Amino acid sequence: MPFFAPNPFACSNGATMTFERPKSVHTPLFPIPTGRSPSGHLKTPVHCVLFDVYGTLFISGSGDIATVGQSTHLAEALVAVLRRHNLDRDAGQVVERLFAAIETDHRHKKAAGTDFPEVDMVRIWRQVLGSGLPIGFSVEEFAIDYERMANPVYPMPHLMETINALRDRGMAMGIISNAQFFTPLLFEWFLGKPMGDLGFDPDLVFFSYRHGVAKPSLSLFLKAKTSLEACGIAPSAVLYIGNDMRNDILPASKTGFKTALFAGDARSLRMRTEIASCATLQPDLVITDLAQLLIYITADDYDNKSEHSNTAVKRSDKFNAIH
Repeated sequence: MPFFAPNPFACSNGATMTFERPKSVHTPLFPIPTGRSPSGHLKTPVHCVLFDVYGTLFISGSGDIATVGQSTHLAEALVAVLRRHNLDRDAGQVVERLFAAIETDHRHKKAAGTDFPEVDMVRIWRQVLGSGLPIGFSVEEFAIDYERMANPVYPMPHLMETINALRDRGMAMGIISNAQFFTPLLFEWFLGKPMGDLGFDPDLVFFSYRHGVAKPSLSLFLKAKTSLEACGIAPSAVLYIGNDMRNDILPASKTGFKTALFAGDARSLRMRTEIASCATLQPDLVITDLAQLLIYITADDYDNKSEHSNTAVKRSDKFNAIH
């Protein structure tokens, strides 16, 4: 995997920093077969494809960004990160403070009316690590280092080929995902291009940390619906792909989107059959490889698109400028 150029990023304090792709690259990850087979069909044309990130576009070593804190190797990973960043902290105590800070943040947001709160991990780590940090210490770099240890990721097979084909055919593309500030950086680190150049429209990208709310809340999906309708794209012409029946397929279906369950990796496939509303829910498609999208989305889907595709390039320039 080549080393890509630094990526500019606007930090929470307003400053601009660059984060190089970590020099220590994890051994490539490979999907674990689920035993599922592709199925379903699309009855009407698709004019926009929206993706989840972890477990759908990228293999997630922990299964999902939201489950990282439950990993038994968390303290061990943290010891190594603390050492690399010259921090004299007890890993066990840091873990306890980390969980407590996240729980407190969630409790306050729920009290304020947020159904499924999301944290900003930069703010959380600042609170957890406290004062007395070394000169030149970067909370953002610490968070990235910790994340790559606790939750290694790697592109799903045929990710680049699939999004290239969709982009080249003029398909509108976006993302609705539980995520943190480092999530957009994965695309440039692993695929060599910023998200805008890959074809993702900034008006159709909804990361949970930016809004303080996480899936399975309908909030991010309704925001996407509003943006799509402003572009002339009806919910029924949108296909949402995700690996979790509760977090992805259920809210997308409630929003009126078509749905595709990504069943390509046993680490992250979440059927949620213990939840009644998920046990009876059927996605429009089940796919086990991203490239299968190119089979289900036919030429007709590209022949009758809205004017959205005509402005996609300008919007991608805007996206790259702010990321």
